[in-house]
Amino acid sequence: MCTSTPLRTGPAGLAEPGNMASSLPRKRFLRIAPRPHLYAVLACASLLLFLASASLPAQQRTAELGPSRSSLPETPLPKTPAEEGLASVAGTVLDLSGATVSGADVNLMHSDGTQSHTILSNANGQFGFLKILPGSYLVAVNAKGFAPFTSVEFLVTDQQVYELPDISLSVATASIEVMVRPTDLIAAGQIRAAEKQRLMGVIPNFYTSYIYDAAPLTSKQKFSLAARGTFDPVSMIGVAFAAGLEQANNSYPGYGQGAAGYSKRFAAKFADGRSSDFLTHAVFPSLFHQDPRYYYQGSGSFKSRFIHAVGSAFVTRSDSGRTVPNYSFVLGDMCSAALSNLYYPPANRGVSLVFNRAAVGLAGRVGGNLIREFLSKRLTTNVTGDGRPPTF
Repeated sequence: MCTSTPLRTGPAGLAEPGNMASSLPRKRFLRIAPRPHLYAVLACASLLLFLASASLPAQQRTAELGPSRSSLPETPLPKTPAEEGLASVAGTVLDLSGATVSGADVNLMHSDGTQSHTILSNANGQFGFLKILPGSYLVAVNAKGFAPFTSVEFLVTDQQVYELPDISLSVATASIEVMVRPTDLIAAGQIRAAEKQRLMGVIPNFYTSYIYDAAPLTSKQKFSLAARGTFDPVSMIGVAFAAGLEQANNSYPGYGQGAAGYSKRFAAKFADGRSSDFLTHAVFPSLFHQDPRYYYQGSGSFKSRFIHAVGSAFVTRSDSGRTVPNYSFVLGDMCSAALSNLYYPPANRGVSLVFNRAAVGLAGRVGGNLIREFLSKRLTTNVTGDGRPPTF
């Protein structure tokens, strides 16, 4: 077995035998042994694989958490004050003919009735509320000469320009407020006013009504007014004066003279007046439902007023307002005269006393009515009314 001699390459590039033999094992080694840069590539690849494998679980965890976060409801960010109150409400105020109404008082109110804004309609009847908060509102309009108007409730959303339908105002209707009061309360007030009426501020003038349509009196009021008038202190002075005149004239001599005679005359005149007042002003007026007062006419000719004054002694007004015969006065006067037979001197008693006293009473009634019609209003204090019917 021969050994190979290595070849060497000379300067001319020829192979030398010795060198060739030694290069063969080296080439074989180079084919087998890895090179250094290959190790670097392999190391980098291994590092990249490691990093990739490490980041994969984190990505998986992120992917798992992702759907759960996105499934939560998104909470809107709160609006700043600058973003709120951008809604507006506008409209036009018209009358029934379609003409615009300027200067109308337009109120924007919340649904609970609280007032929010107030504005006047312009010359074209238009109005507008700017920068209002969203919500439920209603509009109320008031204008002089028109009936009040209130719209239905409407909803305004954020940043909405809400246009109201044209508002048509109807003409305001004239209304008269009538207060209904019971007639007895009205009569009570009129009685209180009449009790302040006095001729020359002294003599009672309670039974003259200067109110044309005075309320009728109840029976209780008729008796109350009779007592108030007949027991008035001035009436007592009148009784004393009349008794003194009879004493001076020696009327009804059976009473005698002196203090005893005057006392009897005073008592007789007192009984005459009280019986006449109660019978003509309370008892018979209650039985016949008649008004005991004299109604002042105050207007018309002298003749008509004279006839009215004289005739009132024979005719009167019923509680229902009709003109009826004055039974109350005639019968009351006659009965009072008849009662005088109980206390007048025996020599003066009888039918003549009844008719004499009834005639005096009737004459006094007529004379009193004439004074009431032509003089009393000018001489009486605290007069209410003028006797004329109300005009509308």
